[in-house]
Amino acid sequence: MKKPQLSLSVALLPLIILVVLLTYNVTVFGDDALSGSNQFILLLGGGVAGLLGHRNKVTYGEMLQKVGENLQSVTGPILILLLVGALTGTWLLSGIIPAMIDFGLQIANPRFFLPACVLISALVSLATGSSWSTSATIGIALIGIGKALDLPVGMVAGAVISGAYFGDKLSPLSDTTNLAPAMAGSELFAHIRYMLYTTLPCIVITLLLFIVLGWSFSSSGEVNTSFLSESIRKKFNITPWLFLVPLIVIIMIIKKTPSLLALFVGTLLGGLFALIFQPQLLMDLSGSSVLNFKTIYISIFNAITVDTQIETNDPLLNELFSSGGMQGMLGTVWLIICAMVFGGVMDAIGALQAISNAFLKWAQTNFQLIAGTAATSLTVNLTASDQYLAIVVPGKMFAKAYRDRNLAPENLSRTLEDAGTVTSVLVPWNTCGAYQSGVLGVGVAEYFFYAFFNWLSPLMTLSYAYFKIKIKNLNTD
Repeated sequence: MKKPQLSLSVALLPLIILVVLLTYNVTVFGDDALSGSNQFILLLGGGVAGLLGHRNKVTYGEMLQKVGENLQSVTGPILILLLVGALTGTWLLSGIIPAMIDFGLQIANPRFFLPACVLISALVSLATGSSWSTSATIGIALIGIGKALDLPVGMVAGAVISGAYFGDKLSPLSDTTNLAPAMAGSELFAHIRYMLYTTLPCIVITLLLFIVLGWSFSSSGEVNTSFLSESIRKKFNITPWLFLVPLIVIIMIIKKTPSLLALFVGTLLGGLFALIFQPQLLMDLSGSSVLNFKTIYISIFNAITVDTQIETNDPLLNELFSSGGMQGMLGTVWLIICAMVFGGVMDAIGALQAISNAFLKWAQTNFQLIAGTAATSLTVNLTASDQYLAIVVPGKMFAKAYRDRNLAPENLSRTLEDAGTVTSVLVPWNTCGAYQSGVLGVGVAEYFFYAFFNWLSPLMTLSYAYFKIKIKNLNTD
C-alpha cells in the first residue's frame, strides 16, 4: 500500500524539535555537550521522526533498514577517524608534531609578527588537527608576545584564530574535516583537495591584510620564542629526518592512495620513528629504565589506542603534547552514529525527500542551493551553538538535494566547512566562540573583524557558487 507523502510542515517537525533540544542542551552542558548529551538528543530526534513514521504506516523494520544503510555508508569515515587518532598518537610520540611546532616558532620575526602568527598557528593546527589546542598553547604564547610588542590584542587574536582554523580545516587529523565528508558522502582527501580552491585564496588574502597591518604598527619589542623551542628540544630529539614521515604520507595522498592505507602507513612509520629517534621518551612513558620489546610495545600501543601525556618544563606545551589516540575519537564517532540514526529514520519516513523537494523548488540554481546550505550552517551555529551540529544537521538535510541536482558531494562538504566550521568562532555564545574568547582572554567583539579568514571563507564559497567556479558535477572526475 502506497504511503501518503509527508507535508513540508510535518517533515520539518522532527528537525525543528531537534534544533530546539540541541540549543537548550548546549546552554545546559556547554562544551561538555559533545561528550554524549548531544548524541542522545539526536537519538531523541530520531524517536520523534519514528513516531511520525509509525502514524504514516512506516514499519519499524523499514526504519531500521534505512538506519543500517546509513551506518554502512559511514564505515570508511569511522575507520578513518580511528586511524587519525592512532596517527596523532604516534606522530606525537615520534617527535613529528613537536618538530613541526618548533619549525613554526623559528619563523617568528618582529617586523612580520602578525602574518607569522597566522603561519605558526596554521602549522601547529595542521600538525595537530585542533584549532582549540593551538589557541590554548601557542596562541596564548603569541598573545603574550603581541602584548610585549604593544600590538592590539584583538588583532593578534584574529591572526591566531585565522591560522588555527585554516590548519584545522585542512588537516586530515581534524574531526570536523572528517565529519564534513562523512555527512556529505564524499571521500576525505577528495574533500580536502576540493577545499583548497576556496581556502587558499582566503588564507592568501588574510596574510596580505596582516602584512599591511603589521607594517602599520611600529614596535621596538622583540619576539622571543626560544623558551618554547628549548622546552621542546629538551624533551624530543628534533631532526629534519622526522619530516620524512609526513612527506611520505603526502606523496601517498597525491598518488591517490586510499585514505585508510595512507593513514595506516603513517601510523606505523610514526611508531618506527619513535623507536629510532625518541628511545628515552619511550622508556620514560613506560616507567622503565631499560629499552626492551615490552617498553616499546607499551609506549607505542598506548599512543595508538588510548592516550599519551608528555610532560615538559613548560605548561603551555603540556596540553599540546597530549593525545587521546583512537579512544579520543570515540566522541566524534558516537556523534556520527547517532546522526546516521536520525538521518536514517528521517529518510525512511519520507521527511528528507519532502524537505529536499521543497528546497529544490525554491533553489532553482546551484547558487541558491549552496547559499541555502551556508545559511543553514550559520543558523545552526547561531541557535544550536555548536560547530559539529552546523555540519551534521545541514549535511543530512541537503545531501539528497545535491545528488538530485547532479552535484558532487564535495560541493556540500566544502560548503559545510566554509560556512559551518570556521564561522562558529565568530558567535560569542557558540561553544567555539566562548572557548576561544576564554582561552585567549580576548572578547569575540575584539577579534571578530581581524579573524579575516573566518568571515572570508563563507563569502568565498558563495562567490565561487555565484560565478560558477569549480562547481563539480557527479559525472566529473
